[in-house]
Amino acid sequence: MNSQETWIAFSTILTKEIRRFLRIWMQTLLPPAITTGLYFVIFGTLIGSRIGEMQGYSYIQFVVPGLVMMSVLTNSYSNVVSSFFSNKFQHSIEELLVAPVPNWAILAGYVAGGVARGICVGIVVTILSLFFSKLHVQHWLIMISAVLLTSVLFSLLGLLNAIFAKNFDDISIIPTFVLTPLTYLGGVFYSIDLLPPFWKALSQLNPILYMVNAFRYGMLGISDVNVSASLGMIALFSCIACVVALRLLNSSKGLRS
Repeated sequence: MNSQETWIAFSTILTKEIRRFLRIWMQTLLPPAITTGLYFVIFGTLIGSRIGEMQGYSYIQFVVPGLVMMSVLTNSYSNVVSSFFSNKFQHSIEELLVAPVPNWAILAGYVAGGVARGICVGIVVTILSLFFSKLHVQHWLIMISAVLLTSVLFSLLGLLNAIFAKNFDDISIIPTFVLTPLTYLGGVFYSIDLLPPFWKALSQLNPILYMVNAFRYGMLGISDVNVSASLGMIALFSCIACVVALRLLNSSKGLRS
């Protein structure tokens, strides 16, 4: 295929993914907004005043970056894992694999679709946060880099989950028993400086901690970890996940009946 045909294949997959989650926006965009709105009400209005300031900011301002990042990564992941596995279950992914379409274009299309949904949800949550706190963006480039890299990484992880999944139960295990606990323990609602030494050291093994803090640094200018190392780590993991996913697509492992 020439470059124009490859672009058409990529844009077709991306357009299909965007239309899919926009068509059912009441299931894809509205629930994260409602859930996050409840977090803002509970932690910002009811509990935030009792907790006081966190690293020089009000508690609601402190948790906003974490809640935005939590929404972005969970929706990027769920979009790709559900869409790719549905196509795999219906055997339509096999038609893509035998078509003269480069596997990297297929991978890029699904990942871009996941990033699109993650960014859309992130924008919705950010707009919602303006009703509860003032938005202060200190470093635009770092903030955008952190959210894009995180969205790409979790889109790739969602695709890997879909490749290895055998049934619909398999695509819900990782989000429920791995992603959710790591997210809540990733410094979304607290600074790890408040933890005892043992739990602080243990928290530093959580990769989501670095993603949340990189985004928080971009928005508020504060972080519990080294921001450059955080962005480098996210980029490295994204490259590794991309290589693994591309090899699995090339080998068609777990994709053909």
